Amino acid sequence: MSTSGTVDRAFRSALYDTGDDALDSAASLLAADPAADAELARRGQEFVASVWQRGWQPADVVRVVRRELEEVHVRLAASLIRAQAPREDRPRGPRWKAQLDDLPADTGPRGDRFSYATAVLELYRLLLRLPALEPLDDVTVPGGRDRRPESRVLGRIRALLAKAEGTGFPEEAEALSAKAQELMARHSIDEALLATRAPAARTPDAFRIGVEPPYEQAKAVLLDAVATANHCRAVWNEPFGFSTVVGFASDLEAVELLYTSLLVQATTAMTRAEAEQRKGGRKRTKTFRQSFLAAYAHRVGARLAAAAEAQVSDDLLPVLASREVAVTERTDRLFPQTTTTRLRGVSDAAGWEQGARAADEAQVRGRPRLP
Repeated sequence: MSTSGTVDRAFRSALYDTGDDALDSAASLLAADPAADAELARRGQEFVASVWQRGWQPADVVRVVRRELEEVHVRLAASLIRAQAPREDRPRGPRWKAQLDDLPADTGPRGDRFSYATAVLELYRLLLRLPALEPLDDVTVPGGRDRRPESRVLGRIRALLAKAEGTGFPEEAEALSAKAQELMARHSIDEALLATRAPAARTPDAFRIGVEPPYEQAKAVLLDAVATANHCRAVWNEPFGFSTVVGFASDLEAVELLYTSLLVQATTAMTRAEAEQRKGGRKRTKTFRQSFLAAYAHRVGARLAAAAEAQVSDDLLPVLASREVAVTERTDRLFPQTTTTRLRGVSDAAGWEQGARAADEAQVRGRPRLP
């Protein structure tokens, strides 16, 4: 039998039948025919290309494989994505290329042929059943630059947030985070003014950011608060563990920076609060942590909104309003139907109180309006 025939038989047996017996039979066929390995890999690259056509991106695939399967499958997926990349007939943009650079290394043991074939088939099963996602444009503009250089302002914001994460003093973290948000607001306004003077208005971009368990609801609320304060919109996809953030490029960069920093600060503060709880004889509980992060997200959202409003003078409102309309229109095109959800498991009063206090310490104060 040809190698193609072996792969076809294995696929008929395993990919469309989710039973373990079918999987074992298919893996045995592949394990017994080493000559089929190249064809098996080629078919995998075709599955990856099909996933791209359904709107997925490299980071999305790695995220869902890690959620649904095991680390061996993550390494296999990363290897397939790397092998498929040179075959791409569509020019990809900087975010796509950055995701390729961030793929995990394929350094783990391959195992025996039967175990390897089983893992490959399990991965292919998952790739086949991934549904279509909202397509996000991430292409290289012909004649343009692949990567827009990071501005000095964003470099300063990144440095401030890194210091806020690293300090052990709440007052210092508050001051550093406040300065970072002030710079973000100023940078966003500068970008908006420049855009109005450009020959052609740019359209909003969109990207996905992982919102991983545990306590993903509270994390999604936090990301939404950060996005709203920075003139963006966030839509959470709970089943696949990510939010899609829509906004103009400079604002998206600010959202990614601030959300990541706040998540680090929230986790640090929660760990410290739990230590205090244990000193008082109370054990750590899931409801404490969920309530802590929910309160943190709620309070941070209010503070960020106030801080963002304080940066805008009346004459800038039309500029920002036009950008908000563009962001809303792009979001509505991507997501014509959305639903709201309520936070679950927020019932621990001590956790809520400690989370709100941590947000007060970590986040922004009102500041003078920009001239």
